[in-house]
Amino acid sequence: MKPAPVLIKKYGNRRLYDSVNSTYVNLDDIARFIREGKEVKVVDAKTGQDLTRVTLTQIITEDAKEKPTGLPLELLRQLIVASDEVRQEFIMWYLKSAFDTYQTVQDAVRNRLGEVQSAILSPVDMMRKFLGAPPGSPPPAEAEPELDALRKRVAELEARVKENTLEKQGSRRKRKTRV
Repeated sequence: MKPAPVLIKKYGNRRLYDSVNSTYVNLDDIARFIREGKEVKVVDAKTGQDLTRVTLTQIITEDAKEKPTGLPLELLRQLIVASDEVRQEFIMWYLKSAFDTYQTVQDAVRNRLGEVQSAILSPVDMMRKFLGAPPGSPPPAEAEPELDALRKRVAELEARVKENTLEKQGSRRKRKTRV
C-alpha cells in the first residue's frame, strides 16, 4: 500500500505549509522529501488547484541557478520560439530518454559491480571448496592445531634447506682457497 502524499499548501504570500507535519517548509525541504522517496502534492491554499508541477519545475530552476548545468542555452531559446505543444512534447521525450538512459547506465554499473565482487570472491570460494570447506564458512576449530603443526614443519624444512645451502657455500669456499 502506497503511503499518503505529503500535502503542501501554498499561500498567497508564497509560504509553503506542510499540513502533514504542521510546519512551514521551503523548496529545499520539498526537494529533500522527494529525494527520500516521499510523494509530494502541492496545492493552492485558497482554490485547491494542483501546483505540484509548477513547484517541482521551480525547484529545478532554482537548482540550475546554483549550478550551471542543464539544457544548452541555444536549445532553450529554440524551445521558447517553438509552439507550446511541440515544446512540451519535445521536453517530455527528451527528459524521458535521458532518464531511461541514466537508469540503463545505473543498472549496468550495478551489474558490473556485482560481477566484479563475485569474481573477487570466487577464487577464495574455489579454494575453500578444494580444501573441503563450504563457501563462506570459517575454517573449523580442530584444523587450528593441524595448521600450527604444518607451519612448524614448513619452518623446520626451510631451516634445513638454509643449513644445506650454507654448508655447500662453505665447502665451495674451502675448495677455492686450496686451489
